[in-house]
Amino acid sequence: MTQTPKDVPADVLAQLGNRVQHALRAFTPDDQKALRATVKTFPNSAYDLEELLTGLGTGEAVVTVLSEKGAPTPVAATRLRAPESLMGPVDTAVLDRAVTASPLHARYAQAVDRASAYEKLTESRGAKGPDEMALRKAEEPKEPKGSNAPRAPKAPGEAPRQEPSVVAQAVGSGVFKSLARSLGTQIGREITRSVFGTARRRR
Repeated sequence: MTQTPKDVPADVLAQLGNRVQHALRAFTPDDQKALRATVKTFPNSAYDLEELLTGLGTGEAVVTVLSEKGAPTPVAATRLRAPESLMGPVDTAVLDRAVTASPLHARYAQAVDRASAYEKLTESRGAKGPDEMALRKAEEPKEPKGSNAPRAPKAPGEAPRQEPSVVAQAVGSGVFKSLARSLGTQIGREITRSVFGTARRRR
């Protein structure tokens, strides 16, 4: 809702199908220019829209909407009727009469607890409900956890598996192998120097 059509961008105004235009006042040259531009945006009409738009009173408007086929309807000078309303809370008896007289009362008056999609799928598959499944899972015996848990029996003829010692674990680690390679390289370099006399001689 705007004061004049020029408040709406042209790209948006061109896409408006339903329009309710109230009175426009043209007191200045700019207002008259905006009035002429507004008249050109309406479909062809037998009304003199420039005169009609400036002479509309309270509750009157120029209306055009889209038909069922999506085409603009002819422009119509319309007198709008304000809806009936109250400034205070409505009386309970008045509200009940309005609800009972509604055409939707027969369909929505009685609350219906319909079956959900989950309930229908559960029924069609013959599965247990969530409460029953949780109860059944709680009744199942739980296996003990920790070091006291019994181990599975070994197969006949299977040799007992020995855990590697701390020394074996240290020797097999990547740090130890890297250190051994470094020391081996250093020792080999010193031996080569001593055999071929490549070591520096002190003077």
